[in-house]
Amino acid sequence: MVTAGEAIQAYLQHVVVERGLAANTVESYRRDLRRYSAALTGRGKTTLDDVTPGDVAEFLASLREGDAEHEALAVSSAARAVIAVRGLHAFAVAQGLAEADPARDVPPPAPPRRLPKAITVAEVERLLDASGPGPGDLAADPRSLRDRALLEFLYGTGARISEATALDVDELHLDGDPMVRLAGKGGKHRVVPVGSYAVRALEAYLVRARPALAAASRRASVPPAVFLNARGGRLTRQGAWGVLHAAAGRAGLGPGIDVSPHTLRHSFATHLLDGGADIRVVQELLGHASVATTQVYTLITVDRLREVYASSHPRALG
Repeated sequence: MVTAGEAIQAYLQHVVVERGLAANTVESYRRDLRRYSAALTGRGKTTLDDVTPGDVAEFLASLREGDAEHEALAVSSAARAVIAVRGLHAFAVAQGLAEADPARDVPPPAPPRRLPKAITVAEVERLLDASGPGPGDLAADPRSLRDRALLEFLYGTGARISEATALDVDELHLDGDPMVRLAGKGGKHRVVPVGSYAVRALEAYLVRARPALAAASRRASVPPAVFLNARGGRLTRQGAWGVLHAAAGRAGLGPGIDVSPHTLRHSFATHLLDGGADIRVVQELLGHASVATTQVYTLITVDRLREVYASSHPRALG
């Protein structure tokens, strides 16, 4: 029966010769497995058949916690080490070097859940103002009216940028009770109300700007898209992201504020919850299949509550 060290050497040769992994990856695996081998030796395990799922789980815990000789690893580095260990054990079983795979059911550490980034209401207003003139500006050029309408629409409905660029004119209803029919992920449709600010910006764009953009098209027929580019074609996701990025630059939101394609959608959800909206309603507006996806926004509002409490209550700090 081969030792754990011999199995590791065979596995490393396998990933170089058979799998052709990059030299940097192989070196990382070598370093991770050397640490694993030392951990097994410290637990009195000399062959891979001696290893239990508990040994693998303990090794994972040691990666994240660190010890006297090693600093704690980040989630990504610990995950890579666990992948190397799982690969080793699967290889050993496949090659007859071990009878069982104790690492099969030990998953890599999950990355920390990143909170969606929202900006404040005041920052949203600065961003919208920087996107283009208001609908009452009769001297506004078509593209600036489009840009203002686009960002007002994104913040007013919580739509994804992909949903906005895929939107056709007949799916937008601005008369009476303004609503829009959005095509979300997986082909699922939802109907979302459109706020008054977005309605005014959209009406100004559709009446005064979209015809001018459509006239620039060299195609036989203009696409039915609500948002058109300067050549009369459908505005792309990249084009919409460019509009947002340019507006963020003009707004001067300050260092540390990262405006992404989802910023207005995240802000839409966060501000609704801050205003007292029911999480199930926000789930429907965002088009989330599960309320668990929407609940991440409640973490943001709790942080905001703590911040306000700490700065406002006379005996919060001291």
